[in-house]
Amino acid sequence: MTFRTKIKAYLNLTRAHFAVVWPLLFISGLLLAFKDYNYFSLPLLLTVFFIGLFGFEAGMVLNDLIDKDVDKLVNENSYTKYWRPFKERPLPAGIISFKEALIVFLVLLAISVALIATLPFPNNLYVYIIMVYAYSVETFYAKKKNNQKYPIAQLLGRTDLTVFPVAGYLCYGQFSITIIFLILFLYPWAQAHLGVNDLADYENDQKKNLKTVTVLYGIKGNVKWIAWFTISNIIFAILLLLFKLGFIALIGFILVFIILVSGNIILFKNQTPSTALKLLPLYHASLLIYILSIIFSMIFPVPFF
Repeated sequence: MTFRTKIKAYLNLTRAHFAVVWPLLFISGLLLAFKDYNYFSLPLLLTVFFIGLFGFEAGMVLNDLIDKDVDKLVNENSYTKYWRPFKERPLPAGIISFKEALIVFLVLLAISVALIATLPFPNNLYVYIIMVYAYSVETFYAKKKNNQKYPIAQLLGRTDLTVFPVAGYLCYGQFSITIIFLILFLYPWAQAHLGVNDLADYENDQKKNLKTVTVLYGIKGNVKWIAWFTISNIIFAILLLLFKLGFIALIGFILVFIILVSGNIILFKNQTPSTALKLLPLYHASLLIYILSIIFSMIFPVPFF
């Protein structure tokens, strides 16, 4: 096996081409805390960025460790190619062993833990608790969707994404109403994205016998799931925009609303896995635009009133 092949496998393992989005989501929460407490620290900002980066990458590796057996049932299809920069799942392919992947996970986790330790108390304790919670519900999600009659795994499991900016906020701030706004805003987006993701991978999920939203409720039921959570996200995004952000974020949020509504219209007209796969980049773009809108609104605060 060549060195080049190994490097590609590690990039596939960590989903490296998505890596920058999640640290930005993390620091968007921190910047909201900076605004609430009228404070700014560049060293803390950089520290929190790398906590988000290594914490996210550790989560990606953990996902592959948990799914190592069921992933053997997966065809290397378009869905795999979207999520892996070099189009292959490295554990089922035998390029990276379980032991190697476990070592990578532990190294990434250790770096995150060490960086969190530099945060002031009790903020570091808050972030440790959220880290344990996020990895726990990720594990629960992966295991529970093997055997369930109701989408408990999905409803609870996607809170791991929801608490990401909350953890960023708590790297400096304390519990406040801002955290409630963040949760109400991001949780529906996470569920809508999950619905699109599940529909895109419907064929593989059937082979794995996983009880995803699409498998439980059919394609029509999943499309309705996506629509209702998209509507909820837009409603709570407007509230976050009005009460915690400002005019600078308005343009970005409007663009996201257009993307999400257009995506739902397309999906209602063409209720197929291939359509959902084509929409996945739009959903990821919508999250990035949301994040950048929040960040720029904190850097250039222009209130509505």
